[in-house]
Parts: sequence; structure tokens; C-alpha cells
Amino acid sequence: MSKNISSTRTTKIAVKTLQNSTSSSIQKSLAGSVLSQVSPNKTTSKKMAVKASEVLNSFKYSKTTKSLAGSVLEQAKGNK
Repeated sequence: MSKNISSTRTTKIAVKTLQNSTSSSIQKSLAGSVLSQVSPNKTTSKKMAVKASEVLNSFKYSKTTKSLAGSVLEQAKGNK
């Protein structure tokens, strides 16, 4: 079980991202993952962790997208 849960700030960003019709599919995917991790017994899947890592290692994504990706990785199994 992950002891980390999505922060209130990150959760608000995720909600706004999902409500915004101009958000990209990667943003919406990451936002959905962040929201699913509000419960402390949820962790990031390997597929989402890889996707989040790719976002963080790329220069083409916005600060918001990278913030969501960082939150997703923070919830990954094995992260302490």
C-alpha cells in the first residue's frame, strides 16, 4: 500500500485538466491517474509510470503536464 496520496493542489489541477476541453490526451490520462490515487490504497500501474517518466524526460510538455506526471510517479510502487 502506498503511503503517499495525491495532494489537494495536484488533485485540483487534475480536476481542472479533465474539465478543460483543450487538455491533451496525455494530460487527461495523467489527471485520471492522479485522481484515482486519492485513496491511499491505490498505486500507479507500470504502464502509467512509464508514460509519466517519458513526459518528465521530454522538453515538449508543459509545466502542468510535468506536475501531473510527477504526482503519478510519486504514487508508483516501491517509491518511498
